[in-house]
Amino acid sequence: MEMSKEVKLFLGPNHPGMHGNASVHMYVEGDTVIKSRMVPGFLHRGFEKLMEQRTWMQNLALIPRICVPEPDINEMVYAMAIETLTGTQVPERAHWIRMLILELARLASHLMAMGGIGGATGLYTMPHWTLADRDLVLDIFEKITGARIYHMYIVPGGVRKDLPEGVEEDISKLLDYIESRKDEYENLLLKNRIIRTRTKGLAVLDREEAMRLGITGVALRATGIPYDLRKVDPYARYESVVFDIPTATEGDAFARFTLKYYEVAQTIRIIRQVLEKLPKGPVNTRVSSGSALRWEIPAGSVYSHVESSRGEYGYFVVSSGGDRPYRINVRGASFPQGLYGVEKLLPGNRIEDVALWLATMDFCPPEIDR
Repeated sequence: MEMSKEVKLFLGPNHPGMHGNASVHMYVEGDTVIKSRMVPGFLHRGFEKLMEQRTWMQNLALIPRICVPEPDINEMVYAMAIETLTGTQVPERAHWIRMLILELARLASHLMAMGGIGGATGLYTMPHWTLADRDLVLDIFEKITGARIYHMYIVPGGVRKDLPEGVEEDISKLLDYIESRKDEYENLLLKNRIIRTRTKGLAVLDREEAMRLGITGVALRATGIPYDLRKVDPYARYESVVFDIPTATEGDAFARFTLKYYEVAQTIRIIRQVLEKLPKGPVNTRVSSGSALRWEIPAGSVYSHVESSRGEYGYFVVSSGGDRPYRINVRGASFPQGLYGVEKLLPGNRIEDVALWLATMDFCPPEIDR
């Protein structure tokens, strides 16, 4: 009887190469993946249906958990949707504080993503450095919001409360420190001969395939397309600050995490401008519909979106005029590469490169388990 050459392997959910609680079922011949399938469902499930069972206000505590590394983007798109449906005008100072929060979240997310290269390559110094530095960003979040991860700070109408006294100086010192690490990060990661050998030419994503699958963010910009919603469809006050959109043309793993490194500098550039231009004034306004705990949002539908650290992140919100959403659909930024991409693009790679493929494609499993 002829023996099968095909072997089934499991990567995750507890494998250290899996970036989050998910699993990839791989069918391999020798060292090469010939077929793969993403198996979600190990983390949070049913966020979208849960939101339909809760009031608009109750959802403020639920939505940040859809994306743990960068929870504030959920608060922002949810607030933007409600503000559009109710015609609420956000105070000017709140716009700038929101931008500050979103860029601090981007900084923390990029540091974590850069450290994620270490586990798949044996470069464990990198996550030790980046996660320690990310913890300093979380210190700032704790001072501003009272929490390190789930902040529930950006709310419909503005932000929950004003910035605490002295935090702007703390942020400036943090930025100075992160900038002082620039040469160390570059020498350890970008100029590392082993990292370059492992990642150059790996997991190449071409422009047409990226656009066909709906992939955005760094993975798309690594193919040469400078698509960033902060420029294409500005929100908050991104049209009032100056920053560049780093791009590459190789479309490979090395290009993707290199762009994250360069985006850290642009994020610092934006935050410094926010601190310089931050106006005085109120930080929130009342959402004029119903009581404080039971808003009644006018009937209608809206799609709001922002540029997360992984690409376009959006909410399609439908209201029937009641005190809770009729329907909410989350457009997770990493959904295309995390679900469709695993089946379409992962085959053809070697087993030892799968963890690197997942790390540089930078997908967040809760965005699939939503």
